[in-house]
Amino acid sequence: MNSGESSETVPALTPDVCARLREALLRCRYDADGVTGALGAAAHSALGRGEPLPALRASADAGQLGTLIRLFLLGRSEPGEAVSAAFAPLPVADAVAAGLLRPDGDGFRAGLDIRPHSDGETSWWVVADLDSDQLGRPVDREHVLGVGHASLSLVRATSRRPVRSLLDLGTGNGVQALHASTHAEHVTATDVSVRALALARATFLLNELDVELVQGEWFSPVARRRFDQIVCNPPFVVGPPRVDYTYRDSGLGGDDASALVVRQLPSLLTDGGVGQLLASWLHVGDEDWSDRVTRWLPHGTDAWFVQRDVADPALYVGTWLRDEGIDPRSPEGLAKAEAWLDWFAAHDVRGIGFGFVTLRKTAGEPTIVCEDLRQAYDDPLGAEAAVWLDRVEWLRSRDDTALLATPFRVPDSVVLERIDAPSDEGWEPSVRRLHRLDGPGWQHEVDELVTALLGGCRGLLPLEDLLDLLAAAHGEDVTQLREAATPLVRELVRHGMLEPAGGVPETAPAGVQPAGAAGRDKGGAMKAAR
Repeated sequence: MNSGESSETVPALTPDVCARLREALLRCRYDADGVTGALGAAAHSALGRGEPLPALRASADAGQLGTLIRLFLLGRSEPGEAVSAAFAPLPVADAVAAGLLRPDGDGFRAGLDIRPHSDGETSWWVVADLDSDQLGRPVDREHVLGVGHASLSLVRATSRRPVRSLLDLGTGNGVQALHASTHAEHVTATDVSVRALALARATFLLNELDVELVQGEWFSPVARRRFDQIVCNPPFVVGPPRVDYTYRDSGLGGDDASALVVRQLPSLLTDGGVGQLLASWLHVGDEDWSDRVTRWLPHGTDAWFVQRDVADPALYVGTWLRDEGIDPRSPEGLAKAEAWLDWFAAHDVRGIGFGFVTLRKTAGEPTIVCEDLRQAYDDPLGAEAAVWLDRVEWLRSRDDTALLATPFRVPDSVVLERIDAPSDEGWEPSVRRLHRLDGPGWQHEVDELVTALLGGCRGLLPLEDLLDLLAAAHGEDVTQLREAATPLVRELVRHGMLEPAGGVPETAPAGVQPAGAAGRDKGGAMKAAR
């Protein structure tokens, strides 16, 4: 998001060009279902793994759809006559002038990356730049990245509850705004890159979506506005303060880009508004990473930091060199790697953490939690983040006395694992572990007393009554048992492993009804044509 003009020509993707291209894509069925149907599941999966041959063979009999698949998904050169037929009613001369196609002898190659993208219900098209493999060289400084792993991670980590206003900060190709259109009445997208805004605008025109686009650095173009939700995939690559590529480098040193977003984002939220972003943080010396990131937070902010991975500095540098199309073994790669690793060594960086951050503006006493979540899980984190905030709000509204007066139940998704070890008297339990089978798959080791307590949590008796019975049965002091139980119960509630018998109500930004409260159409006010 550092400022700087692109050295590339901004594509002339006018509304007329996009409307004609949309007509061609629809006619050829170049959408998520059409491509999968033409290739078949096996070839489509192989293409996702970077194995193009099965898709190349499968597309041979797919007519004009096959032409578009080979152009945009396989990076092939296609004959002029076939391209002209597939692009109708958009003349190929206009497509070349707009930057969509590049002449290649008697045929054409793709000039931009245009590919279907789906949330399982709606199919969109995303416009981005070609990657280094298709270009045959490193990408340019103002390169607009396609839909990659990081983008998809943020998509899955974002809450989809209805909101009135949403800001997509640093929109890039516009993919976060596409998903936002399913649950937000008004979407604003910003970027510092003029080229990124041009391609994002083409993405929205192709999908007939009305998204407000604003150019500017960081939060400056929307500084006096407030949003119910903000999503951000910032240039979070950490290292020396430089900008090699606008999509990933901020010009700020170390993890200052992530720190800047965390510090400033809450000030642009409405009361109860939520921000969700990807972020990186340094593991410096013997400092605990949680101490580092919590120092970034402004007052009055609930925060959930989820660390998904920690990379070794050398592995981190090699990964990002390959990302820009540079061979780490080349003279250029060796020089850049040495400077990067020297910077890490000078700042005592021993690892680079990566993960998701969920923030909420609150008038109450903030809840701040930092957790490692490096285990594999399948459920999207966005839905979990939304109910995590609900649980936090419910817990904040209840002191220990109110908590003890609440009947709790163990959800059906929670099971108890016991590991018994041999002893002189047969088998003796050595490990008792709670597992949540859905969501992030939380685990908690518990002792015999906690096991017995949770066994009684069936939504009938208040917690204090269960503790009284437990104290009597095991000869424990009931006061000490209550003091020990309340923080544990709060943690289990936050992790969705224990819930009040009546459930936890949904929360929403001020003035926004919780999802389902008004029977609102799932697609919100902005719906893509299919």
